[in-house]
Amino acid sequence: MGSTKHEKSFVDFEKPYEQNVIGFQGIVYFAIGLFLLIVITFGLMWALLGVLEDQAKVDKGSNNPMLQSEKERLPVEPRIQAAPGFGVDGPNGRVNLELMAPQSEWWELQKQYQEIWSKGRVDRTTGAVTALPIDEAKQKLLGRNSKARTGPEAEKVYAESRLRFSDASSGRMATDRKR
Repeated sequence: MGSTKHEKSFVDFEKPYEQNVIGFQGIVYFAIGLFLLIVITFGLMWALLGVLEDQAKVDKGSNNPMLQSEKERLPVEPRIQAAPGFGVDGPNGRVNLELMAPQSEWWELQKQYQEIWSKGRVDRTTGAVTALPIDEAKQKLLGRNSKARTGPEAEKVYAESRLRFSDASSGRMATDRKR
């Protein structure tokens, strides 16, 4: 009648508190397993790094379509005057203006404009004249016998050129006249 059978456990029912039992063997197994996992992962990462470095050496000389040239790596124009790549594209190639006076860009452009205005410009590949000197262009224009259009057709074109789209027509008809 008074015999109580207890199964084997860590709980001592005779004490008013619960005994704190730590499974030290489980903690040691977990620590050893975690250490081995870290070492194996480190070794695999090291091997992967070696493979990727070897592949990079092989691919360096290849035609990589995403590889940017030195000019493509520069930021878009306009650039700060002291920045790498600051300059002006001229007829003789790029003029480097890095670390020059702030007005050097304007001076270089003025020099190029003066050369075009005085000598004109010829395309190097085709030999065609792409720009005439101002005096020669004036003589060529005045030498042509260009006549102004007259008559009712010219007046009609002039009248249509003065029309603009009004808000009232919602952009459908040119009705309003320019003043």
